[in-house]
Amino acid sequence: MAEAASQNPATSASWTSFIKSISSFNGDLSSLTAPPFILSSTSLTEFSSYWAEHPTVFAAPANEADPAKRAVLVLKWFLTTLKQQYAARSEKYGNEKKPLNPFLGELFLGKWEDAAGTTELISEQVNHHPPATAYSITNKNSGVHLEGFNAQKASFTKTINIKQIGHAVLSVPNASSEGGADKYIITLPSLHVEGLLFGAPFIELDGASYITSSTGFTAKIDYSGKGWLSGKKNSFTAALYPTGQEKDVLYNVSGQWTKAFEIHAGPAKGNSAKNLVETWDPENNAPSKLQIAPVEQQHPLESRRAWAQVANGIAKGDMTLVANEKTKIENAQRELRKKEQAEGRKWERRYFNAVEGQDPLLASLAGHVGLSADGDADKTGGLWRFDAAKAEKVKDEILTEEQKSDLAKEVLGQ
Repeated sequence: MAEAASQNPATSASWTSFIKSISSFNGDLSSLTAPPFILSSTSLTEFSSYWAEHPTVFAAPANEADPAKRAVLVLKWFLTTLKQQYAARSEKYGNEKKPLNPFLGELFLGKWEDAAGTTELISEQVNHHPPATAYSITNKNSGVHLEGFNAQKASFTKTINIKQIGHAVLSVPNASSEGGADKYIITLPSLHVEGLLFGAPFIELDGASYITSSTGFTAKIDYSGKGWLSGKKNSFTAALYPTGQEKDVLYNVSGQWTKAFEIHAGPAKGNSAKNLVETWDPENNAPSKLQIAPVEQQHPLESRRAWAQVANGIAKGDMTLVANEKTKIENAQRELRKKEQAEGRKWERRYFNAVEGQDPLLASLAGHVGLSADGDADKTGGLWRFDAAKAEKVKDEILTEEQKSDLAKEVLGQ
């Protein structure tokens, strides 16, 4: 991308204009207009799949009875997701692109079939102002379930800084636990975009994120990028300890979230080959392939069907087509919101609900990881939780071609 920017005057001018426009930017990413050559044909609703592209690692905690070792397996799983979530789209770096901003009600559905059995993904855009995506991932064999929601708040200080808002909840079946499962609250790392001035953007994580459990363990992950003089890109350290006893480290992890990392027993100062628990190297652990229905069989609001013409325009470099097709969706969404307001109703979420009142899990655990008791619901349009009854109700729904056409016209202007 950097080479293209340096050789193509139009591209270079677009990039310069983009840099100027973000120099005073402060808001959600949906209002950030990027130059066409860094647009991605992938919607943000698809990013939920990055949580479970290693289903066997995702399901593994269910097979461990010891609560501390189980917490380590949860930490390991979380760390293995980082590369997929924040770097897999730009493997060579300098190729990060701006994803499509989902419309309210957008869906992304799929499943993995591998040694872990069937793992099901449901992702839905549950709010638009501010934008928020909710997701549910379930491994059918083990019963391990992840649900969560997130939004982003961006600002500019020499680079684009992005604060992720929201959290995830992992449930691991355990017959001896209250409710039949151990619960883990997961907070989301902050990030920033490096390489902007060179026209070669890539993501770097910063600050810290946490995982805290109903079994009494907390993990803190500290992120650090490459400095001017030393350090490695995408570096991190993590420590697992009894909740409230941060100095009593039971396990520590260190490495690069895009490359290999090592898990050791005890605090980092005692690391050696003798207390090495495990090494993870993504080069030796290819992600499982997500299976999704052919576009023609998808629900009209599924991402790849809804954005098909926009993606086609991006692939061909036809920015007029991109603009026209995006405008159709945007205009239809505006008209639908006006219609709903006039009729005194709201858009019905297909798989999720906004929780009313206090969430018991947040009330008991959120304070350990700096998360507000309401989950910052005011910044994401609600405290979103998966509704299994809703999912069951629509599981076998079959729309006629006329119904599909009517829905696409009303919601997407297609």
